[in-house]
Amino acid sequence: MIGVLLVDDQSLLRAGFRMILEAEDDITVVGEAGDGAAGIAMTAALRPDVVLMDVRMPGTDGIEATTAITAAGGPAKVLILTTYDLDQYVYAGLRAGASGFLLKDAPPADLLAAIRTVAGGEAVLAPSTTRRLIDRFVPLLPDPERRTRRDSLLSALTDREQDVFRLIARGQSNREIAAELYLSESTVKIHVGHILAKLGLRDRVQAVVQAYESGLITPENQ
Repeated sequence: MIGVLLVDDQSLLRAGFRMILEAEDDITVVGEAGDGAAGIAMTAALRPDVVLMDVRMPGTDGIEATTAITAAGGPAKVLILTTYDLDQYVYAGLRAGASGFLLKDAPPADLLAAIRTVAGGEAVLAPSTTRRLIDRFVPLLPDPERRTRRDSLLSALTDREQDVFRLIARGQSNREIAAELYLSESTVKIHVGHILAKLGLRDRVQAVVQAYESGLITPENQ
């Protein structure tokens, strides 16, 4: 059973999400919080598998809450909820350790799929929207900083791991990576685990952010 904590300051939205989620046999809502501070406390107390986190809330917002939850090192994965697909706060949330993001008006099937994906240890990349966010904000980083990050990243990875890393950054699944590189899925999974461990990354979303921030992946070579 996947335990979900709802964190949103709008009670009607929380009620709608609860109704959708509790209609599923494998998902249960373990609690609701109306702001980020309560979300942090309830995550620690209830230890949900997934936290559906709104971005804009009074007091402690979703970015601060996400940072605190992921820094605590517990099992909960954060799925950011946003109204706009080009929201600077979403990018900040990804950098804070969120395992993905979803638009609030996404179809129920997409919401359920995203929760199951995140609970299973993968990340909801939403590749096209993620790339637009990254393309918008990463160029603000100074070029010397990007070069330093790229050199550090490349020196940490083997040639094969670099190949896998570039495909992760393009939003490809393990199956797609295996097909492109003529590897087995189990081998790709091992490479992904090594990449995340070597770079100190929580999941594939952070791998995407790292690839763009370092300049390893750019809009021209994606």
